[in-house]
Amino acid sequence: MGSSARHIATLVDCVPTTVGNWKQRWTADAPSHKRDLMGWLQDGLRIGAPSHFSLDQRAQIIALACENTEDHGVPTTAWTSTELRAVAIAQAIVPEISRRHISRILLEADLKPHRSRYWLNSKRDPLKNEKINAINKVYKQAVQLEKEGILTFSLDEMTGIQALERIAPDKPSQPGQVRCIEYEYKRHGTLCLLGAFRVATGQLSSLILPRRTEPDFVELIDHLVRQHPEAKGFRFVLDNLNTHQSEQLVRYVAAYEGLKPSRLGIKGKSGILKNMATRQRFLSNRKHRLVFYYTPKHASWMNQIEIVFGVISRKAIRKGSFCSKGHLRKRLEDFIEYFNRVLAHPFKWSYGNKPLQA
Repeated sequence: MGSSARHIATLVDCVPTTVGNWKQRWTADAPSHKRDLMGWLQDGLRIGAPSHFSLDQRAQIIALACENTEDHGVPTTAWTSTELRAVAIAQAIVPEISRRHISRILLEADLKPHRSRYWLNSKRDPLKNEKINAINKVYKQAVQLEKEGILTFSLDEMTGIQALERIAPDKPSQPGQVRCIEYEYKRHGTLCLLGAFRVATGQLSSLILPRRTEPDFVELIDHLVRQHPEAKGFRFVLDNLNTHQSEQLVRYVAAYEGLKPSRLGIKGKSGILKNMATRQRFLSNRKHRLVFYYTPKHASWMNQIEIVFGVISRKAIRKGSFCSKGHLRKRLEDFIEYFNRVLAHPFKWSYGNKPLQA
């Protein structure tokens, strides 16, 4: 009681003029009974011209904005108020309307047809839960299996790493001034980092190559095998890229396991080599010393090396300037050495043995 309009406006988050208007309205025609209060509190009649468009016309414009432009002969990828106005008039929804009025109708409907975002259709993987549980088990057993001589690696490729040279040096940070990085750059080509993250220790092994082909991935596997001649077996976690289930990889594993080439069949026709499904089954054989565990479709986030690649991108590449591919290669080699010496640690894998929800 007795509070000022400014104080009340602060309490209810409005302007003092609004408080004054309500005070005047209460003084002039306050209801005599409490039962009439809710009706009285509704907004009164407002001044201004009535709407020129009916609810049906507004609904048709909103429905039009929810349809594909091409279905109405408009060769654009999204609606704007210009196209909506033209089509609404052409289809006799309204005789005339301004672009601004179209925008107001869309705003009231909380509709933004000019905006979009990307999304990914979920692809069905009948073995999704089985693969998730298997990979979780692999991660949890990694330390214990290391003691038995079985090493666990998370594998993938970091492709298209660009050697970008800024055309001017950076301006270093100063009090009150962030570091300034030149926007324009020169391109000097790309490199590919093939990485293997050792799950039990957090160490990273790698090959830095101009590309990533089937032979390149086999070279990574062979590099790990030769690097650890004392190992009794290997477990590899990786995604479903075609180079990860190639003919050359199958032949390498078969030779390592002592199988005769004649037992593999013919690629595209028969046997183990027939297609990617048959090759993946062979490579996933738990009886082998080299066993490959494939992530479900669109679940490459289960591959721990993706975390390491994020660290490399942020700390070694994103803000760098490289005058050649050789310079970029040296930076990657130096950072991997630094990573293994300072940053490397096994990840605490917190995702339990629970099936993913579709």
